[in-house]
Amino acid sequence: MVAAPAQTAPTASAVTLVTETRVQPERAADFAQWQQRVNDVLVKFPGFLDREVIPPSPAQPDWVIIQRFVDTAAARAWLGSPEREELLATVKSWLVGRDDIHLIQDDNQPAAAAPISVVISTRVKPGQDEAFRAWQGRIAAIEAEFPGYQGYKLEPPVAGVQDDWLTIIRFDTEPHLQAWLASPQRQRLLAEADAFTAESHLRTVRTGFDAWFKLGSGANPPPAWKQNMLVLLALYPVVFLFGFWVQTPLLMERWGLPFWFTLFIGNIASVLLLGQIVPRVSHRFNWWINPAGGDPNRVNVIGVIVIVALYGLLLGLFAQIQ
Repeated sequence: MVAAPAQTAPTASAVTLVTETRVQPERAADFAQWQQRVNDVLVKFPGFLDREVIPPSPAQPDWVIIQRFVDTAAARAWLGSPEREELLATVKSWLVGRDDIHLIQDDNQPAAAAPISVVISTRVKPGQDEAFRAWQGRIAAIEAEFPGYQGYKLEPPVAGVQDDWLTIIRFDTEPHLQAWLASPQRQRLLAEADAFTAESHLRTVRTGFDAWFKLGSGANPPPAWKQNMLVLLALYPVVFLFGFWVQTPLLMERWGLPFWFTLFIGNIASVLLLGQIVPRVSHRFNWWINPAGGDPNRVNVIGVIVIVALYGLLLGLFAQIQ
């Protein structure tokens, strides 16, 4: 791990940029040296606080670059800066695939051990979907017995968008996750999967929606289902309006960019916007996220009704837009 010294005392409005990128193995040493050039530029950039560079590990094939800034404006300025573009131009030929960029709002509270997830992308051989589903059931049953396991989600392919199956597995801490990833039980099951899978890629996600939900001192993160409902409430209008006003008429029809690339641009825009929108939405629903007094079950039901009603309102509103 490579770290740069802090340049300014962090504040409550500090933000973190997390970039996950895959580098050709033969270029790993060159990429590490290039990161020092990035550091030399960043330390002079307005609003920069500190950074870390985490090289790939057996469970994580990507480089993870963590950069902290005093506020969102400084982070966005860096993302769009000519200095960054000039640096990236020198290494584009070394990179494999696309970068994943996340903008995360920091919190002044001491950091607890954050839940950690892995996203596994699996290409299944033609006609082997049922075998893969049955195998997923077996592996899910075994991983659920490991300490720290918090659940998993299986997403099937989406025609024209995503050819792979996506599996998201969540543990409470990285040591617990690594224990499962390195376990003999998992290795045995992975060997079985060779018969019906063509390839598989694993990516570690070290932060989730928790960073978007402000917590008081000693408070626990809200339940995942509440986080998911509020994120969806913020995400749907962002995705719809970006697609309606920017992606289709501008990026695809006027500029002729392919759908897969405009979708990636839309994902970047959504992440940047949600980092600002979700904390505000969660503040409005704090009475529901962290009920104080009264019957919490009643508060939960009322909150769900309100949010579902807002879903319906958005659906009805956007249905009128031609």
